[in-house]
Amino acid sequence: MKKNLISIIILALLIVNIVLTAIMMFSVVGSSRKTAALVDNIATALDLELVADSGEAEEEEAVPMSDIAIYTITDKMTIPLKVETNADGAEEQHYFIAKVTLSMNTKADGYKDYGETMADRESLIKSEIEAVIQSHTVDEARNAQDQMREEILARIQAMFDSEFVFDVSFSDTMIQ
Repeated sequence: MKKNLISIIILALLIVNIVLTAIMMFSVVGSSRKTAALVDNIATALDLELVADSGEAEEEEAVPMSDIAIYTITDKMTIPLKVETNADGAEEQHYFIAKVTLSMNTKADGYKDYGETMADRESLIKSEIEAVIQSHTVDEARNAQDQMREEILARIQAMFDSEFVFDVSFSDTMIQ
């Protein structure tokens, strides 16, 4: 008799547990739907996209490694940065020292015209790089190198009137 009584109590507790779990699930699902709707409304108001890479935004296509040619400027470039005045009123001159490498897409228009003879135009490329870096302060050179790379890339692409150069990178960077 004790075993039957314990079995009935366990069965009753099991049914109560299932009922309480169902109630809890319905209340959680309802509130999570309301929360999702609220987040969606806020994102719409702020003009944000909830779904990343929806396919509508234009993305730059990645260039396969087999189509990349590298041109490294032969010497390390030492470029004076924009002169700053310190707290004492004295002017301080700082320098940006780096090796600059250009990544080129061998399948892009313009590579056949210019890409294989980049060494002939190295002085023009250096002058564009120097013009961009000289317009930045030492703090910008330390903290905004990505912005400097983008500016250099834009000027080089404008110089060649082509986008076969798709990346500019610095190596052995030192700021004095």
